[in-house]
Amino acid sequence: MFIINSTFFNLNTSKQEKIINAAFQEFAATGYDKASTNSIVQEATISKGSLFNYFHNKKDLYVYLIDYSLQVVEEIYNQIDFQETDIFKRIENIGFQKLYIQQKYPQVFDFLAAAVQEEATAVKSIIQHKITPLYKEGTEKMYQNIDYTKFRDDIDVEKAMEILNWTMFGFGEKGLHELKTFYGLEEFGERYLQKWKQYAAILKQGFYKEKFLF
Repeated sequence: MFIINSTFFNLNTSKQEKIINAAFQEFAATGYDKASTNSIVQEATISKGSLFNYFHNKKDLYVYLIDYSLQVVEEIYNQIDFQETDIFKRIENIGFQKLYIQQKYPQVFDFLAAAVQEEATAVKSIIQHKITPLYKEGTEKMYQNIDYTKFRDDIDVEKAMEILNWTMFGFGEKGLHELKTFYGLEEFGERYLQKWKQYAAILKQGFYKEKFLF
């Protein structure tokens, strides 16, 4: 069981987000054992006393971040149309949801990726209990109900899927960077969608049977 003081939830939303993002950044960059609460409070512009008033210790803060991250991932799953059988449209949907989340929490997925590799004994069993099952479930959900018959018969579907995921990851990182200097999320989203469709069209020509290109 971990402890969070209710005073944390009494903070305004922007202050909570600033603390969460500062903690995401530090843990993702250095790992659990080397993470400095001094760096976190400096980035969050709060006192160390305030941090440990909100969270009893570094472990409680880390576990809270895990639970918060998992809520973020669940939110993405809830927005995905799992009836869509085209992998390009499925990945497009997931990519957009991640982009919107990262606008608010830029390093939440970096934190989760680092957590999966975390070896610190203080939190390893918690990670295995909370994050590992979600990753397995998430992978299954991402690819459920996909129509693989759209791929050309001579294509290694597994490798094609890796290329698709790499492309969307890189495209998402590029989009996140551009979003930081762009006003109007709705207008940006439309431009982002049109650019992704150009990438998708090129990949479809290489992977799909002709009748499934458009």
